[in-house]
Amino acid sequence: MPKQKTHSGAKKRFKITGTGKLKKQQAGMRHNLEGKSSVRTRRLNQDKVLSAPDAKVINKLLGR
Repeated sequence: MPKQKTHSGAKKRFKITGTGKLKKQQAGMRHNLEGKSSVRTRRLNQDKVLSAPDAKVINKLLGR
């Protein structure tokens, strides 16, 4: 059987933590930043750990 290829879009968007969880960048930091408060932009700029059901799908795309 041929090898499973990693989804090239997924590998650019997700990082794996040391414990095996998946991290992603939150949405909302691309444009209209002047209209958002400093507190909000700082919060949105942090990476977030994916929920278990989402992580299951992404793990498949990453070939894990």
